[in-house]
Amino acid sequence: MNDSSVGPYDAPIGVFDSGLGGLTVLQAIRSRLPSESTVYLGDSARIPYGPKSPDTIQRYSREAAVFLAAQGVKAIVVACNTATSVALEDIRSESGLPVLGVIEPGAQAAAAVSVGGRIGVIGTAGTIASGAYERAIRDMRPEAVVLAQACPLFVPLVEEGWTEGQVPRLAAEAYLEPLLEERMDTLVLACTHYPLLADLLEGVVGPGVQLVNSAQATAASLTSLLKETGLAASPEAAPEVRYFVTDEAARFSLLARRLLGERVENLTRVSVDSTV
Repeated sequence: MNDSSVGPYDAPIGVFDSGLGGLTVLQAIRSRLPSESTVYLGDSARIPYGPKSPDTIQRYSREAAVFLAAQGVKAIVVACNTATSVALEDIRSESGLPVLGVIEPGAQAAAAVSVGGRIGVIGTAGTIASGAYERAIRDMRPEAVVLAQACPLFVPLVEEGWTEGQVPRLAAEAYLEPLLEERMDTLVLACTHYPLLADLLEGVVGPGVQLVNSAQATAASLTSLLKETGLAASPEAAPEVRYFVTDEAARFSLLARRLLGERVENLTRVSVDSTV
């Protein structure tokens, strides 16, 4: 920005995920921080991150962060549990910006609301294999029993719009049965796609299990971070939201409109792959 009177608080917040799921985090941020501008990057050409190697996830995440930094963002939210578990510290050290992931806020919320300390965590194969949620929850509540389950079918189901009906319900019942047998009382949706399955999951686990949506917890943590760093936008700011995807802009626009309940404007297809 050329106007010296314009401070960094006027810059947007950058948010990225491997595709559509991070929109649940974006939606929570926009709801809680209505004065903030945002830039969203969905790396839809390379979804899903979960089954990929740590080295690949780190490269993809660094490339996403570099792209967002080039858009002039003042902070980055890694709205992907897999990327948070594998690449958060790399992004923090390389970007020079405040960077927030989704794992610590979700873990804090689960540790706070669980009555009996029997906490289930469902996520992609990469997130579950990293053990990041187990470590974060036990740091806050050492006596907790953490029950982890990878649910690899959930992301493609959500991306294809299969968020209700027999097919996703059967998958959910199969994935959650072992956790229910272990008497979990809290279930962390450790993938940003999974809130789109929340109604279905609530029906499977029943009223005795508390669902934790890390998107809402992340938005709350971001609010605190912006205040602490002096980067919060003024209440009079006129917010803008821009969207970037790395593949299939038309399909993303359709799914995002259904999720956000509004027409998606300012959508651009880009490449962030440094090997191209």
